[in-house]
Amino acid sequence: MDDERRTDRGGARPSGPDPSHPGAPPPRPDRGVPPGPPPNGRPARGGPPPGHPPSRPPQDPPPGSRPGPPHGRAAQGPHGQPPYGQGGPGRGGPSRPPGPDEDGLPSGWRAVPPSQNPTHGHGPVDAPTVSTGAAAGPVGSAAATRRGAVGTVTPPDGGGPTRDGHLLTHEVAPGRGASATRAMAPTSTGGSSRAAMAAGGLSGTAVAPVPTRPGGGGDDPPGNGRRPAPEEPEPDPRRSRWRRIRRVAYVLVGLLLLGPVLAFAVGWIFFRVPSPDDAANNQVATISYANGSSLASLVPEQGNRIKVPIAQVPLHVQQAVLSAEDRSFYSNLGFDPVGITRAVWNQATGGVGGGSTITQQYVKVVLVGDEYSLWRKYREVVIAAKISQEQSKEEILENYLNSIYFGRGAYGIQAASQAYYGRDVSQLTVSEGAVLAGLIQAPSRWDPAVDRSMSEQRWNFVLDGMVSQNWLPAAERRAQTFPTTIPPQPRRSGIPDNDRGHIVSAVRAELNSYGITEQQVNQEGLQVTTTIDPSLQDEAVESVERQLRGQPQNLRTSLVSVDPRTGAILAYYGGEDGSGFDYAQARRQPGSSFKPFVLLAGLERNPPIGLGTTFDGSSPQTIAGTEVENNEGESCPNCDLRTAMTQSINTVFYQLGVQVGPQSVADAAHQAGVSAELPNPSGGIALGDREVRPGDMASAYATFAADGVYHRPHLVSRVTTLDGRVLYDAGVPAGEQRMTQQVARNVTESMLQVADHSGIALSGGRPVGAKTGTVQSSVDGQNNDAWMVGFTPSISTAVWVGTDDNTPIKNGDGRPIYGRGVPGQIWQGFMNDALSGDPVEQFSDFRPIGTPPQTTPTAPPEQPGCVEGQPCPPQNPEEGGDEYGDDPYYGGDPYYGGDGGGYFGGDQGGGDGGGEGGGGDGAAGSGGFGGGGGGLGGGGGSDSDSGGDSSGSDGTDG
Repeated sequence: MDDERRTDRGGARPSGPDPSHPGAPPPRPDRGVPPGPPPNGRPARGGPPPGHPPSRPPQDPPPGSRPGPPHGRAAQGPHGQPPYGQGGPGRGGPSRPPGPDEDGLPSGWRAVPPSQNPTHGHGPVDAPTVSTGAAAGPVGSAAATRRGAVGTVTPPDGGGPTRDGHLLTHEVAPGRGASATRAMAPTSTGGSSRAAMAAGGLSGTAVAPVPTRPGGGGDDPPGNGRRPAPEEPEPDPRRSRWRRIRRVAYVLVGLLLLGPVLAFAVGWIFFRVPSPDDAANNQVATISYANGSSLASLVPEQGNRIKVPIAQVPLHVQQAVLSAEDRSFYSNLGFDPVGITRAVWNQATGGVGGGSTITQQYVKVVLVGDEYSLWRKYREVVIAAKISQEQSKEEILENYLNSIYFGRGAYGIQAASQAYYGRDVSQLTVSEGAVLAGLIQAPSRWDPAVDRSMSEQRWNFVLDGMVSQNWLPAAERRAQTFPTTIPPQPRRSGIPDNDRGHIVSAVRAELNSYGITEQQVNQEGLQVTTTIDPSLQDEAVESVERQLRGQPQNLRTSLVSVDPRTGAILAYYGGEDGSGFDYAQARRQPGSSFKPFVLLAGLERNPPIGLGTTFDGSSPQTIAGTEVENNEGESCPNCDLRTAMTQSINTVFYQLGVQVGPQSVADAAHQAGVSAELPNPSGGIALGDREVRPGDMASAYATFAADGVYHRPHLVSRVTTLDGRVLYDAGVPAGEQRMTQQVARNVTESMLQVADHSGIALSGGRPVGAKTGTVQSSVDGQNNDAWMVGFTPSISTAVWVGTDDNTPIKNGDGRPIYGRGVPGQIWQGFMNDALSGDPVEQFSDFRPIGTPPQTTPTAPPEQPGCVEGQPCPPQNPEEGGDEYGDDPYYGGDPYYGGDGGGYFGGDQGGGDGGGEGGGGDGAAGSGGFGGGGGGLGGGGGSDSDSGGDSSGSDGTDG
């Protein structure tokens, strides 16, 4: 276009024919003279009548315009290109000259139907055109249209511009440098476009088709001067794909906009509004044994739910609850869109929490439950909105305050006021109301009696919110002090008052660790299946009662038994009073029963310290600045680790603990399964001076039984709601390989002779890994705690015996109790009953690590009245049984006896003891109080553990 305009306006073209256009009409010699009449005597269409001047006189080029080319040279465009309309070099080579084509028209001509003629019947078209100026001689003026328009041309012979009613047009096949969308007649040398337009109107008349310029050389065959018909573009697959995506997106957006509206409408129709009485329903939780039989039913005390009208609740208490839970209560529609969005996002991303108004909380408590899901949230929102339309805000708040759980078994604000402050809600102060309001989200955990710090944080949050809402003056806020609550009162609430009560309490604590709240347990009618085997539980109780019969009333005991293959707790005994303290959760020092973890740390060192590694086991010794001695001066000068474990040689394990490091011992205990913290370990940890729970010991020993695979101990196997929804399912846990099979088996190997050596072997010759432990006070040297822990491949059991106030533990005759005594006998009786009828199980193959043990430990001397694999009768201390032999003073080892060994020991032990203690000679020992049976008590007491080891609170075994 720029080239065209510069050519038309830039000056005169050279006279004479253009050598590149043979046969082209010569230019007019007189610039600007109108063309003469056509041969037929008629003026050109759109032009002036003959003899009339053009409508606009010719004009000289404006000042500053580019001059035309010199006379005799062809006009050129920029960079030597031919002017617009003369063609340019093309890829097809020289175009062929005009000639007749297939339809009989001259080459370059085509017929246009009248309906497509832009001027047909309409006169001049109001569209910009570019005229070629006036043609010389008999040539009429031709007009060329811009991009997309078609000029009207007459044949060279002077015939009309139409043929059979069709307008004849000419197309120019463009070369490489010409526009493919324009068809222009060659411009005259003697007039501007404007003059030609004035003279010829919109369309002039030409006598010949527009000549084409030969194209340059190229690879394609020569062109024929025609413009090829436009091809249909290939569809772009990417555009089609994106078009489909956009359509799907439009549909999804529509569903997102309309879906919630439709869902809300459907819910509005079908969901019912709860009544206040619904809050008292669905509150009975059932706890069952592993076989499905009922263990307990939890029914909250109905007397602890007291309804009061809203008028009896002080305004400041109402405002405190609103400050804690829903500050926009009186202005919202029953639900919070922002909170709902947050809840949906958390559900989609795996987070927790959301936003619930008081109305939504009320719906959740009395109707839809506490399950965290989008379905529950949807029901909650719809019903909350419906309630807001059917009930007043005061009615909703009253129902909420009478339904919500505040902890301590209190449902409703009135029961909560009595449970925490011992008076009616109408008498609550501002501070007291703020405490209760702060409890609602987590009443059991934020009870001031449980966590005062967190309770105070919530109390401050509530009061500050009341100030921000202008419900409490700032000055009055500053005057508030945190109020003191009354101590929690015992409540039964369906919990059994026998040993099963501790199981129920432990189950509820475990449910809380799974995110199942106490409120859900109390209000949703959960069905909880435990791992407790009812027959094993009965056997545990019977074994405890049998061994404690006739013992001092201050003795306390606990028993926890675990399945090493799954971690399921099979039996759980925390005491006979289900409402009292749970001794299975008590943290006490384990004494020598902690020694296997010292060995574990040694086996995992590089290089490992194997069972055959020997130490100086003489006593006493000063080790790393601490004086350590074995019980009653027991000595084992060249003692390997397996022998030291069997005889519980304190000096050997203290040396090993120092060698591996106290922290390595603590880490090994945690690795095996001890969950209790073991802070700041020192050398005494090798002798068990850090506190653990019975469940820790049963679980850690179970890891040894399972060849190093740890299974988390658990009481709950499955939790479902009344409508069948599964809230928790333990399934079959895969376990975690905490140590290699070889390491675990080496630890087990070191403990295989302990039960036999202590006189508490299991019936049927069952292989069993075991260890006893006795803890002595660092103040008076008295025994305070006694343990027995042992396992087979299918069951691991820990037993503890002690007192409430850490006073010395003694039997009915006033003698000290050791690990192999009362706790060992409880363990032996329970294990024999639990495994009765089961096949004898063997441990996996033993492959020693490091230095292997040199010899097999010698079995204790045969004792009168014993049958191999059977308990050694009698076990009554009055008959000189185990309890006497357990005490070095009254029996001790048959070779070492004790001061009183001659009186109460056996034949050989009695003789030695009698000689040393002056209790009589061997004959007196044989015929003494114990007689032959006394020898049973004396047998095997070769060290503190067999006679009862003693790990004092200062870390030194006695």
